[in-house]
Amino acid sequence: MRILFILFLFLSSPSFAQSVKIVDGDTIHINKIKYRFHGIDAPEMKQICIDENNKNIKCGVLSKQKLIEKINHQKVNCKHITVDRYKRVVAECFVNNESLSRYLVKNGYAFAYRRYSDQFVQDEEYAKLNQLGLWKMKFDFPWDYRKKN
Repeated sequence: MRILFILFLFLSSPSFAQSVKIVDGDTIHINKIKYRFHGIDAPEMKQICIDENNKNIKCGVLSKQKLIEKINHQKVNCKHITVDRYKRVVAECFVNNESLSRYLVKNGYAFAYRRYSDQFVQDEEYAKLNQLGLWKMKFDFPWDYRKKN
């Protein structure tokens, strides 16, 4: 137990450099640990959406870009929930105590993943009602896109 406490102190100290890699709109790596955001699903990196000008938009890339902008080299803290079949830590992650999942869904760059949680359904309804992010485009939900492709 003492070793875990010492490790916790080391990892949480300001001198410990955090290396964050944003993989896509719902997956990040922090110091080689893979985190999948709980309760949301973002478009796949190759997924295309069609904007109001009938232009193809790489919506998976857009979702990832919004996450990069939100994190903006800030410290990310993740609350571990479980581990998925791909051995990723399923977690809710935060920057300055703001949920990254909630931010992405409420701004329309990810969707509530009702199959696993209803935590972000109200945020999705807000984005849809206000036509934010992907909600002003034609798109397939990520789970439907994966089935087709």
